[in-house]
Amino acid sequence: MRDSAIAALKLKHVDLIVGSVFQDAREVKTKFSKTFTSYFFPVGDEIKEIVEEWIRYLKIELLFGHDDPLFPKTNVVQGKSKTFVPDGLKNEHWITASPIRNLFKITFTNAGIQYFNPHSFRNTLVSLGEKLCQSPEEFKAWSQNLGHEGVLTTFYSYGEVQPQR
Repeated sequence: MRDSAIAALKLKHVDLIVGSVFQDAREVKTKFSKTFTSYFFPVGDEIKEIVEEWIRYLKIELLFGHDDPLFPKTNVVQGKSKTFVPDGLKNEHWITASPIRNLFKITFTNAGIQYFNPHSFRNTLVSLGEKLCQSPEEFKAWSQNLGHEGVLTTFYSYGEVQPQR
């Protein structure tokens, strides 16, 4: 998903049983205000487990409800040294996707790996789809799952063949 859509997601938009995210343009900031359902890509059970644990944490530990944010704002308070410090989560949506991108940068830096912006993961998903899809119909479905009406959008925007290939 695009980071602006992620910032606006509510818990009710995620269906863990089906493995989908309903991107309702009335509530989620989708490109061109388009409503559609995305299904979890086959990127490993560990990632799905992380999402499931996160949702359980929000619902059970923080008592978040269906209309609450999937990725809530950080609660910021004044620390002992009179500087602002994070202190848990606020039951509010991020206003923009900038804090999400900043969290990505911090996380990559702390892990000691090269930073990739959230949108670059869409490039990775397209590369994976090019390898896994066995027919034009399968790749069309993959493309639609990214929110593209036309498969050429996927190829033109993300289908660059790397020089080493």
